[in-house]
Amino acid sequence: MSNSNRFHDTKPAVFLDRDGTINVEKEYLYRVEEFEFTPGAVEAIRLLNKAGYLVVVVTNQSGVARGYYTEADVKKLHAHINQVLDSQGARVDAWYYCPHHEQGKPPYNLACDCRKPMPGMLRQAAVDHAIDLTRSWMVGDKPADIEAGQAAGCRPVLVMTGYGAETADRLPSEVPCCPDLLTAAQFIVAV
Repeated sequence: MSNSNRFHDTKPAVFLDRDGTINVEKEYLYRVEEFEFTPGAVEAIRLLNKAGYLVVVVTNQSGVARGYYTEADVKKLHAHINQVLDSQGARVDAWYYCPHHEQGKPPYNLACDCRKPMPGMLRQAAVDHAIDLTRSWMVGDKPADIEAGQAAGCRPVLVMTGYGAETADRLPSEVPCCPDLLTAAQFIVAV
């Protein structure tokens, strides 16, 4: 297959951080009853869906490595989010999470290439879903999100929800900053 045909077979994606971007930041969130979307998040995801982007969540979940909750808890929360989004005409196309942390408990206590700011989750999603990273975006509220997106070849956007407000002054001025996920989605669709 030639490169030009391969380009046409790939899709752009918007990679979204979870905590502080899609949902209100709550340290080590895993309980369904504590989940709360950030204002406009559902509308933002629906807008990205309609614009033809794959929506892929990439989230560090070191609470697994630290023994605060299990991978089953992470999957249960993601299933709940999917259900709520589906009921409102929106969808996340794929979920990726990193359960690792070097100071965690075995078997999760390892250095990996999936924990942001490493780009492993984005690169794995690109392979799994035929995503063109050069036409894709990474939206998050921390420097690790921005760095992971840049390392994968995506265009980054910082949201001011979660830790974004305290992060903005530590990022290069060329990184766009948006008040929230909905504004970021509107920016991406307009580019």
